[in-house]
Order: sequence, then C-alpha cells, then structure tokens
Amino acid sequence: MPEPAGVRQAQAQRTRSSVLEAAAAVFVDRGIQAPVRDIAERAGVGLGTVYRNFPTRADLVTAVYRHQIDACAALAPRLLEESASPFTALTLWTDAFVDFLVTKHGLGAALGSGDPGLENLHALMLDTLVPACASLLDACAATKELRPGVAAYTLLRAIGNLCITGPDYGQADAKRMVALLLAGCRSTV
Repeated sequence: MPEPAGVRQAQAQRTRSSVLEAAAAVFVDRGIQAPVRDIAERAGVGLGTVYRNFPTRADLVTAVYRHQIDACAALAPRLLEESASPFTALTLWTDAFVDFLVTKHGLGAALGSGDPGLENLHALMLDTLVPACASLLDACAATKELRPGVAAYTLLRAIGNLCITGPDYGQADAKRMVALLLAGCRSTV
C-alpha cells in the first residue's frame, strides 16, 4: 500500500532539513567548498538525494544561508520584545550576527566569487538583515540610547569588516571589537 502524499511530503521535508543542517555543519568545519559527499554522509543520505534537493552547489549554499539569515532576522523583533531595553536587544542581536559571520568560512569568498548562482546571496543578506537591524536602531533612537545618524547598512558593513578572522584574530576578538563599536554608537545623553 503506497504512503499517503502527506507522509511523503513530511519525509521529503525532513530529508531536506537534514541535508541543510548537515551542510551548515560541514560548511563551518570545512568551508563552502567541502565535498558534497561529506554533506551527504553527515546527513545520512546518498549523493543523489543531495543533488535532487539542491541541483547545484550554489543552490545548497544559498538555501543554507537563507535559512540562517532568516533566523537572524527573526531574532530582532523577539529580542526587542524580551529585552530590558532596545540597546540591550541591539547588543544581543549583533552578538548573534557576529556568530553567524565568523562561523561562515568561505561566505565572503562565495559572495565575491562571481558565481551567478550566488549573486542573490548578497542581496538576500541586505534585503533581510538591513531592515532587521534598522528596526533595532529605530527602537534605540526612539529611547535616545543611540547617537543620531547610525545607519543599519553602515553598521552591518562595519561589523562585517570586524568579523574577518585570521590566525591571530578570532571570534572572541571580533566580539570585543563589535562591543567597542556599539559602545561608540551609544548616546551619551
């Protein structure tokens, strides 16, 4: 007896999610150029399953980062609601943004790779994360916790530049520098 369509769809979604989670973990460990067979092995599926869900590496990279970018954006309103102040929410959100950036080995290279399949990744980041950051900045401005003139795009670029890690500069260093940046943006009134 064949499985009902709903059961097959649920299984397909679980498989797709498993591949995305495995790809995200492999990208952190090995970068976005990691062999697809490593992703398939980690997900417990065959190569064909990965390629059936994500025909190109660009499709897989975009899907992984879209999921993570959406999660980062969704965090902003939740933090505004749950935090003691808008500036606290901004600080917590930028911590999550830093974590996203420094664990994405190869993301910068992917964004600048010229691969037409990845061109939309930069626009996706901007279209999703700039408004999320702007909502936090607007809330901070409304409570006068932020200096006037801090723009979301500029702040995100500055944070991105501070998150370029290397042998003598890691995630903890990036977090310290971003904390200093935010302290400089804070209103002295």
